[in-house]
Amino acid sequence: MKKLWGRSLGIAVVLTAIALAVVGVAVAAPWVKVVVGDLEVQYNGGFSPKKLSKKKPTPISFNVAGKFKSLDEQEPHPPALREFVIEGDRHGSVDVKGIPTCKSGQLQSIDSKTARKVCGPALIGSGKTDAEIKFPEQPAIVAHSELLAFNGGTRGGVTTFYVHAFLTAPVTAAVVTTVKIKKIHKGRYGLESVASVPKIAGGSGSVIFFTLTLNKGIIKATCTDGKLSARGKAVFADGTVATGTVIRPCTPMG
Repeated sequence: MKKLWGRSLGIAVVLTAIALAVVGVAVAAPWVKVVVGDLEVQYNGGFSPKKLSKKKPTPISFNVAGKFKSLDEQEPHPPALREFVIEGDRHGSVDVKGIPTCKSGQLQSIDSKTARKVCGPALIGSGKTDAEIKFPEQPAIVAHSELLAFNGGTRGGVTTFYVHAFLTAPVTAAVVTTVKIKKIHKGRYGLESVASVPKIAGGSGSVIFFTLTLNKGIIKATCTDGKLSARGKAVFADGTVATGTVIRPCTPMG
């Protein structure tokens, strides 16, 4: 059986979860669609509570989902994500203080059940993902997996998350996405998340769906002017670059 190698599944777009949580996407909101060439990217998600303090960072829990597909009838297999960068609103922050940590090496070559046992105290969220594997001269096959997000700790002002997935067909392997988050100073934007995504199955694998919920308190936010904003850039293996800005309302309290 062919092995899937690399440290990250295209689920590195879990970075989107961090950014959109800060943005404050409503659960009932329609999917946000971005089309660049023959690639369609959709995002959705929600958070609770929706009323946020004007001054004191409010702990929120949130869910974010993404869909990715090719609009090219001749090549329905979407390109793989290579890099995803999100600049989040300066009124949002990541807080993992007091949460145990887990190392990437602890999550390699193990299934989801074992990952929970090995790094359970560091677990900060969970979800699901689908990856489409398309080998030459073979039909595409969708691989399903649970997503488990773990705290990797903070050092030198950079916070690390590890998101674990385990595929069983048509390839068998654990894949780990590394997310790096730090503060920035770019006007409205104050939080940057960056992921570099290596090849999946030698370049034959692409994520087509994910949903991730981070536990309440991992993200905190304030609402000073009734809105929160984020902008992002996704770079795909075929050279496609998708950028966009999302602005969502929030209710300031106090």
